[in-house]
Amino acid sequence: MISASSWRAVKTKSGAGAMAQEIERKFLVTDLSWRQRAQGTLYRQGYVPTQNQTTVRVRVVSDRGYLTIKGPTSGVSRQEFEYPIPLADAETLLADLCAPPLIEKWRYRLNVGSHLWEVDEFLGDNAGLILAEVELSSETESFSLPPWAGLEVSEDARYYNANLAKHPYRLWVRPGAEPA
Repeated sequence: MISASSWRAVKTKSGAGAMAQEIERKFLVTDLSWRQRAQGTLYRQGYVPTQNQTTVRVRVVSDRGYLTIKGPTSGVSRQEFEYPIPLADAETLLADLCAPPLIEKWRYRLNVGSHLWEVDEFLGDNAGLILAEVELSSETESFSLPPWAGLEVSEDARYYNANLAKHPYRLWVRPGAEPA
């Protein structure tokens, strides 16, 4: 078990959407053994350019659209407001207002111990990157780390989806690799 003494997450409902002060712990995935028990859903999302540390995300999941507004990150915590929107509106926002490239990924949900883990397998400009994340409900919460979860990258801003849209994984210079 991993202690989460320095992490917190509090979720409440607010009106039609969900408001959350959340903590997500994020890890690189080291192997594909998790796939044996996972079914994925295709996600497409983009980001409306902003002038501050606020993130405005538009997301399409299957036949549903969502608009999400996230506040600045403090450590790995931030406010988040998410609202369902008509699919046609989401598609228009992705096409007309979101800065390219879009983030495309398969998301898989897996129960590990008493927690739901989400594994994101990125496509397109971020192909080759696989991340796993878990949300916690209190600062003192512990969780089991699955065997396929490797290096923690929770506070490495390069792995934030909004940053992956601006600086795709394929362009990163990695040890032993030539720049793309």
